[in-house]
Amino acid sequence: MELIIVEDYKELSRTAAEWAKKLVADNPHAVLIPAMGNTPMGMYEELTAMRKTGALDTTGLRIFQLDGYLGLEPDDKRSLVGWLRRSVLEPWGIDDERTVLLQEDGEDVEAVCRSYDRRIHEAGGVDIAILGLGPNGHLGFNEPPSTAASPTREVPLSAESIRSNAVYWGGEENVPRSSITAGMDILLSARHILLLVSGENKRDILKQTLQGPVTELVPSSLLQTHPNVTIIADQSAWS
Repeated sequence: MELIIVEDYKELSRTAAEWAKKLVADNPHAVLIPAMGNTPMGMYEELTAMRKTGALDTTGLRIFQLDGYLGLEPDDKRSLVGWLRRSVLEPWGIDDERTVLLQEDGEDVEAVCRSYDRRIHEAGGVDIAILGLGPNGHLGFNEPPSTAASPTREVPLSAESIRSNAVYWGGEENVPRSSITAGMDILLSARHILLLVSGENKRDILKQTLQGPVTELVPSSLLQTHPNVTIIADQSAWS
């Protein structure tokens, strides 16, 4: 595990983008799972700028959605599919043939999960997983308790996740109560994992992630068992 501490969010975004740029240059056909949320957005903007100047080639990348809220139609602007399209797929020129989504309408969730896992297997596994750190240590929507073997599935959102996502929904009462997420088994099988952490509110959970016991009650602590994890955190997240 490599821990990189940077001065601020801007430097975090630049450093993360350079990290991803190198891996994509080494593997232009990489399978990538990008997290949504505020923290990785600066990184994606940096990568988009690189693409515009020709410094980054995204023509071979394959993108798998990390997670989503259940009960939303595909054209709902609040869906994580829409956010993924606006921040990654469209700016990077990723077409539908190179994209695998987690259907969020809530119909036949089990079939959606099994299809997702099968397509990752057919693609040869995940090369790069870009993750944010949830307030209770969730990765994707793998809420505690989640083991290393937890599969792609439907997950009820915890109270912590509902509170932290309320800002996107105009209040806790509007946040969906159920999610769909790539499993811990998928994330921990990725060849490279990047965890981005920003802000004072992440100090305690970052410490638990890095220095606490490996436990299903803090899913992010399972990253301690992975051979190739890079964590980039800004000073505000690292006391």
